[in-house]
Parts: sequence; structure tokens; C-alpha cells
Amino acid sequence: MRKEERLAKEITEQLGGTGNIAELASCMTRLRVKPVDESKVNLNGIKDIDGVMGVVEAETLQIILGPGIVTKVADEVSKMTGKRVSSVDDEEEIDTSLEGLAARTKAGINEKNATPFKLFLRKIASIFIPLIPAIVASGLIAGINNVIIKSGGDPESTLVQMLDLIGWGLFGYLGVFVGINTAKEFGGSPALGGAAGILLINPGLANITLFGEALVPGRGGLIGVMLAAALVAFLEKRIRRVIPSSIDIIVTPTLALLLTGFATFFILQPVGGFLSDIITKGLLGILDVGGILAGLVLAGTFLPLVVTGLHQGLTPVHMELINSIGDDPLLPILAMGGAGQVGAAFAIYFKTKNARLKKVIKGGLPVGILGIGEPLIFGVTLPLGRPFLTACLGAAVGGAFQALFKIATVAIGVSGIPLAFLVHTNQIILYLIGLLIAYAFGFLFTWLFGFKEEMAKNI
Repeated sequence: MRKEERLAKEITEQLGGTGNIAELASCMTRLRVKPVDESKVNLNGIKDIDGVMGVVEAETLQIILGPGIVTKVADEVSKMTGKRVSSVDDEEEIDTSLEGLAARTKAGINEKNATPFKLFLRKIASIFIPLIPAIVASGLIAGINNVIIKSGGDPESTLVQMLDLIGWGLFGYLGVFVGINTAKEFGGSPALGGAAGILLINPGLANITLFGEALVPGRGGLIGVMLAAALVAFLEKRIRRVIPSSIDIIVTPTLALLLTGFATFFILQPVGGFLSDIITKGLLGILDVGGILAGLVLAGTFLPLVVTGLHQGLTPVHMELINSIGDDPLLPILAMGGAGQVGAAFAIYFKTKNARLKKVIKGGLPVGILGIGEPLIFGVTLPLGRPFLTACLGAAVGGAFQALFKIATVAIGVSGIPLAFLVHTNQIILYLIGLLIAYAFGFLFTWLFGFKEEMAKNI
């Protein structure tokens, strides 16, 4: 039996059987399940399954499996249950059964108990999570191409120009994708959201003059795009309530887009630009004034945000920094969070005698080094407790180093070693030194006082 088949079978059994799965979805590392009856779910049994790196209880039950394997397991569970697997950006079919209603009601209660700030960040994260694979791929290709050019490659060569188009193409039209996902997240038509995004990035804006000044394409960035897409979704739903069904398909989207367009030109673009300036200038001020201390604090406190899954909500912040000043000094600092985890995991691996724990670490280390830290967080350091804190301390030291030398990326992507291709070429060695420092101090702190063998008894 293949590994994904075994995992699907064992997970389904511990979830209470095929009939207890109301909804099924997957993202980059997690299998997301909404049980019909949560009392039938054996959480400890799921955690004990060989290959499961952790479990997060949120609006959905999130089972950490790691990149690659999660989609295969989801497909196997789908075959067993007959449930369609949706990605986080799919519009899921509504289960109108009593069991489906119960699952949705439970999710609604969980959402009501969440703080408004957490709900806001989750909504922002939901907009950007589906875009991560494309952002990572494009950013890495753009970074590699940048290294080729800086190493003496001919920028006019066909290969370099093709790589440039492949790598930077997404970022030129990212506003369209963000608009689509924003409208979807706010209950509107995705196509109208994409059209709202175009309003802010269209080069034709430069030909429009308001109040004596020409509009600037891209002004307001992704923040402005999200405001415009959220507005078009809001207007679409409100207009539809008063428009007869016979002409809804013509009148509703036309009015929604027209009103959004004028609101964008006169209000939303200036507001988005103002918010963008506050965010970027605020962060740059913190890094300039705080220096090493700012890097230490930011990197040391980043992992708790990853645990909640809210770190994806920072994507527009990274993009605004790049749009405003041409690079992103925040991402290398936050990337040290995963590096501290890697160092802590190495320390535990060499110190423990627990065979199961060693196996989990061996599975999580390769992807951790490549910038995906969730398997190590949920499978190793967080369940053990203290190693999570020592990993944060190691990350803090690495973050201080990155802040000291003002390391910055020219695009966004995953952290770890791949991020080296995205930093300025003259800073690659310094970034890698900072990465090794985070590894070393994560290892050192965990080895000295972060792990004792008795912690691994329940792993």
C-alpha cells in the first residue's frame, strides 16, 4: 500500500469514518476537514499516525502532512468519501444536509469566538494563500534571473529575457489576482474583483488628471486593490437586492463596476496610497530607529504568528515595501523564524533517543531548510513546548544580524535557502551567514536548555 493510501485510510478511521467528513480541502501543507460530529474524532489517534506532523483545531480541523504529500492524501480521502477536494481558493459546494448544517453552525460559533483582529488577518490571509505557489515560483525565477544578470549574463539575450518575463510577469498583474480573491472572500463575483484590480494598475490612469494632478498607475498598491474589490462585492450584493431578476445579469455588474470605478479614482486610490505610505514608512522607521533590536524582536516573535496561520496576512505589506522603495528589508528578518526551527530540530535529533521523534524530524528538516517550517513547528517544537521558545531565541539572533546589515529582497517567496536568490546579489553571502547564525543559535539554545529526553515520552 502506498504511503498516501495508508495515511488516507488511517486518518479517515480516526476522523470517525467516511460518513463523518462533511467538507474536505487542502492547502500547501495541511489537510483541512470539517467533521459532521466532532465527538467522533480521535485527535490523539490522528496525532499518533506515522506521517502526521501535527493537528491544528480552528474553523476546520487542519492535519499537517507537509507539501506534496498533502494533495495526494486529499485525493485518496476524496476517493474514499466521494467528497470533492477543494483548495483554499475554491468556492465550495454547500452541503444542505442536516449534518452539513451542523458543521457550518459549529464553524460559525468558532468564528464568533475569534477576536475581530484575528478574523481580519484570517480574511487577508485567505486572499493571499491561494496565490502562494505562483508567487513563490515567480519570485524564485526572477531571483535566479537577477543572479544570472549580476554575474555577467547578457540582459539582452533571449534566455534572460524569457526568464525575466516568466519571473516578473505575475507581479505586473498581481492586482488582478488579488482583486479576484478579495471579491470572492467578500461574497462577490470574482471577475468583478479582477476588474476592480485592473482599475488601479491600468497604465491608462496616467492619462487622467484630477484636481490638477495626473493619476499614478499602481498608486495604493494591493491595499487599494483590496479596498476596490471589497467595495465592488459590497455594491454587487446590495444592488442585486433591488434589481429585477430579468435584468440582473446586465444591470447589477454594470452599476457595481461603474460606481466602484469612480469611487476608486476619487477616494480609494488616494486612501490606499495613504495607508500604504503609513505602513511602509512606519516599518522603515522601526527598522531604522530600532536597528538590531528591531530585527531581534520581529524575528523572535514571528513564529507564534505562523502557528495561527495569520502570517500570510503580511503578504501585502511585503509587496507594498517592494512597490514603494524597490526592495523588502522585512522578509529576510522574518525568514529567520524558520531557520531557528531548523537549528532547534537538529539539536533535538542529535540529543533524543526517541525513534518516532527522530523520524518526524527527518521528514520535516528538508522542507524546513527550503523555507516551509510548519512540519517542524507542529510536528516537533510546538508539541515539545520549550524547544519552540528556544527556536524563537535562535531566530531572534539571526534577525538581529539581518537588520544590522540591512539585508533586503527584490521579490517575495519562501524563506530558507531559496530566499538567497531573492536578496540583492551583493548581499547573498551575508544573508546566508545570517541563516547559519539562526541555525547555530537555535541549535545551541535548544541543546543547552531547550530539550530533555522526558519531553519526548508522549511524542
